[in-house]
Amino acid sequence: MQVREVLDNEKELWNGFVAGHPTGDLLQSFEWGELKQRSGGWMPIRLAVMEGDRILAAVSLLKRKLPKVNKCIFYAPRGPVSDLSDESDRALLEGIRERASKEGAILLKIDPPIEDKTVIPRLVKGGFVGISDPGGFGGIQPRCVMKLDLTPSIDEILANCKPKWRYNIRLAEKKGVNVRFDCTRADLKTFYDLLLETARRDKFRIRGFDYYEAMWDTLVEPGYAKLFLAQYEGEAVAGALSFIFGDKCWYTYGASSNRHRNVMPNHLMQWRMIEWARDAGCVVYDFRGVSPMKDGQGDDHLSGLNRFKEGFGAEFVEYIGEFDLPFSRPWYWAWAIYGRYTAHRSHEEQ
Repeated sequence: MQVREVLDNEKELWNGFVAGHPTGDLLQSFEWGELKQRSGGWMPIRLAVMEGDRILAAVSLLKRKLPKVNKCIFYAPRGPVSDLSDESDRALLEGIRERASKEGAILLKIDPPIEDKTVIPRLVKGGFVGISDPGGFGGIQPRCVMKLDLTPSIDEILANCKPKWRYNIRLAEKKGVNVRFDCTRADLKTFYDLLLETARRDKFRIRGFDYYEAMWDTLVEPGYAKLFLAQYEGEAVAGALSFIFGDKCWYTYGASSNRHRNVMPNHLMQWRMIEWARDAGCVVYDFRGVSPMKDGQGDDHLSGLNRFKEGFGAEFVEYIGEFDLPFSRPWYWAWAIYGRYTAHRSHEEQ
């Protein structure tokens, strides 16, 4: 068993392992590292624990240099790809530490899609520090998500939707809403305009258009993402970018117009994407981030988001959260005081 870097000519080997792993996520794919290198100022470093020509555990590290100092940070989005419990994980961690020493990394940040909280004591014993996120939505990746099981028949999945959601899906169909599956790169600007409108309405920040162009080239063209547009009377009124990797699908970016909301385009668009994901062989449809206040208590501003996703029969899932592994305590202290807020503001959700 050895730890080594996986090279550009081993993309198929890497993606095969990540896509087939129970915790494998598109954000640990080879292409995601390429996207972040092209558009986000990160450099991907892909480390794997190998036994012969077989990968046992892996992590795609995104390296980012810190300004004015000869230091960097490591971030493993939705990584590492392992169960954080056996000998291969210990070997992977040692490999990460060695690479951190070589690169001058002051910390490693992880946010694995793992629900089992019994791994937390092992992380702490290994030197990781839990990052507090009482809101559940404020980290780089959401701690709380909703997932829909796609293994039942499509009729059973529809039957498990709330009655009002089934009504709204049929209403949109009756009103003539059409969901396009055949979007081209030229349609990306239409989606982005909807995203801008949504951001203004709901008061959140989005990336520049060039980021979505890079995403099209890196993820949509190879078949790991797809753009959907819902149209009413010839006008695009809702859109979404969904990711697909292995047997999992993620509803990642959604947008909607302020016009024609009464014809329920978002309900029909979600349903068409669920049908598409199931037809593509996916067993899980991940609606991604929701509020940890899953019952919509108090004045939680995300409660409507939870209700919308839950209406399709999705179940609330809470991951273990975000952890940092400091490699240098003094530098990490400085990062904690001066760097964390700036990084979270500039890196957005991914």
